[in-house]
This record gives sequence, C-alpha cells and structure tokens, in this order.
Amino acid sequence: MKTILQIEDNYANKRLVERVLEPHGYRLLHAADGRSGIDLALQEHPDLILLDMGLPDMDGQTLVAILRDASELAKTPIVALTAWPEATASQMAANYGCDGCITKPIDVIEFVKQVAAFLG
Repeated sequence: MKTILQIEDNYANKRLVERVLEPHGYRLLHAADGRSGIDLALQEHPDLILLDMGLPDMDGQTLVAILRDASELAKTPIVALTAWPEATASQMAANYGCDGCITKPIDVIEFVKQVAAFLG
C-alpha cells in the first residue's frame, strides 16, 4: 500500500483528496501546516507528498527546500497542489523543486491518474 502525505490547511480540500484516493487503496496521512508536515514526512517516509503551496506557517518554497534537504526524503516525489493558474503553478512548482503540479479545483477522475503517474 502506497502512503501519501497531504500537507493542506483547508479541511474541505483535505477531505476531498481522502475521499478520492482512499478507495484506490492509498494510505493517506495529513498535516495542516508546514512544520507538522515536515515532522510527519520524516517519521513516516511517504511514497508521495502532496503540498499546498499556501500554508499558514511557511511558504511552499521554504517547505520544499527543507523536505529536499532530508536525505531520507531525497527520492520522494513532491507535487504542488495549488489554486494558482496552471501556467504560473507549473513554473513556480518547478522553480521550488517540486516534481510536478496539480491545480485546484482537482478533476477527481484525472486526479487519481495523476497521482498514480507520480507514484510510478
């Protein structure tokens, strides 16, 4: 079973991702802010990190940099999950060191395929 860590401060977005992915056999972990997301990622070593780029305690660029500095997470795909316009989001996610970007609102059918692709 693949483990996905979602770092997301919006409860409705958190629940939507859970409802879409859990029926496909994924184990979902959740952190509501960057600091707890870092702690959970280091503790659980998820297979994928879905990261809201607009968290209350730190910006996405800082959070990705911290996650990338952890050797045990070096190969973990990090995907920005953001409401930014798609062109902007893709460029910013790449600049921040993310492996990809999925824009909100998510397309629930495409989202499952996108997550599976990032998990290889």
